[in-house]
Amino acid sequence: MSDFLFARSQMAMSLAFHIIFAAVGIGMPLLMAVAEALYLRTGDAGYLDLAKRWAKGTAILFAVGAVSGTVLSFELGLLWPTFMAHAGPIIGMPFSLEGFAFFTEAIFLGIYLYGWKRIPPFIHWLSGVLVAISGAVSGIFVVTANAWMNTPTGFDFVDGQFVNIDPIAAMFNPAAFHQVLHMTLAAYVATGFAVSAVHAYFLRKDLRNIFHRRALGIALAVACISIPLQILSGDFSAKQVARLQPIKFAAMEAHYRTEAGAPLIVGGIPDDQAMVTRYALEIPYGLSILAYGDSQAEVTGLEAFPRSDWPNTLLVHLSFDIMVASGMAMLAVALWAGWLWWRRRRLPDHPLLLRALVAAGPLGFVAIETGWMVTELGRQPWVIYGYMRTAEAVTPMTGLVVPFVTFTGLYLALSVILVFLLRRQFLESPESPAEERQEEGYAGA
Repeated sequence: MSDFLFARSQMAMSLAFHIIFAAVGIGMPLLMAVAEALYLRTGDAGYLDLAKRWAKGTAILFAVGAVSGTVLSFELGLLWPTFMAHAGPIIGMPFSLEGFAFFTEAIFLGIYLYGWKRIPPFIHWLSGVLVAISGAVSGIFVVTANAWMNTPTGFDFVDGQFVNIDPIAAMFNPAAFHQVLHMTLAAYVATGFAVSAVHAYFLRKDLRNIFHRRALGIALAVACISIPLQILSGDFSAKQVARLQPIKFAAMEAHYRTEAGAPLIVGGIPDDQAMVTRYALEIPYGLSILAYGDSQAEVTGLEAFPRSDWPNTLLVHLSFDIMVASGMAMLAVALWAGWLWWRRRRLPDHPLLLRALVAAGPLGFVAIETGWMVTELGRQPWVIYGYMRTAEAVTPMTGLVVPFVTFTGLYLALSVILVFLLRRQFLESPESPAEERQEEGYAGA
């Protein structure tokens, strides 16, 4: 491998690792705040147990996410100095605001963790709400910076230089809204299904366990509400990509020929040389309808662009299909759970549904990882779409295999430590039933 590929691989690995904690950092505080709100409303100690355990788990994930996020910030400067030299003045504002939101999240998480016996209950719950809000806002600012790389605006490009910079216009670039919406909902979907899977697993062994029933109820509600919204936002995002980045859209759909009434290609193996997708299922007019709402609309194919500008069609198309399939599978499970709840008006705990929830647990993160691959690989060979190629942005330094191996070891070590620390917080129910601790309240922290 060349140093360029080592640089790309290290960046990809760091993002793939960090994005999990970024998503959980958005989703878990919401579950935590909902659990405490239900305790304040009902006085049920089961919800208090949940809020405390989820808060400790959130703190562990926050710490690991802070480490991996710090690594990423260093990598941007060390591996991609040309990119940062040109893009830094343009996207510096969202990164600065992200830092402000991150510190806000850290401060209120500290208050939440150590304030159980020191501040009034409502103020304590409010600090948890602020953790949830600042975590989401932090993610929003980072995604706006990434969206700018896909649809760069807010500057004039004169003689190879970015001049007349408007950071506000850059932050509100054309891709910002649909990327922010899709990524934020993805965080709630992934966290909701992952937490549901953990507690569904234990409910299969003991259906009467109050702790896991309370936990599954909250996590499943978040998952079932967010996944239909995510499907709609995905449809909206695809339409925007078709308009703003037609070459990425063509790679996502493995669509080679520009044509009206374009079919939707599901699965298959794209062959760039022959410009066909083998072994695929084709739905007549499907792509034209999905992209433009018109069965006769013309959809631009990859043939309209120079070969040197094509992304890796195979990886982008397969990643896109896996993301969509994961989303549809989660939607089916959510509809099943919703139907059972509607019939019985209580927590859906059918054994088959619990099995399905366990199986669906990783799908949210599978969708996030593959969705991020679509976003990043689909933009290649550009790091700033249409202005700077990725190969132009990489550091001239050699020997990049060393940091690649070092950070791979770091992430593996962090993963082992994380699993060890989370096991007690998420995989063990309280030793005593919640009813026995009904009177402990905040003093039991």
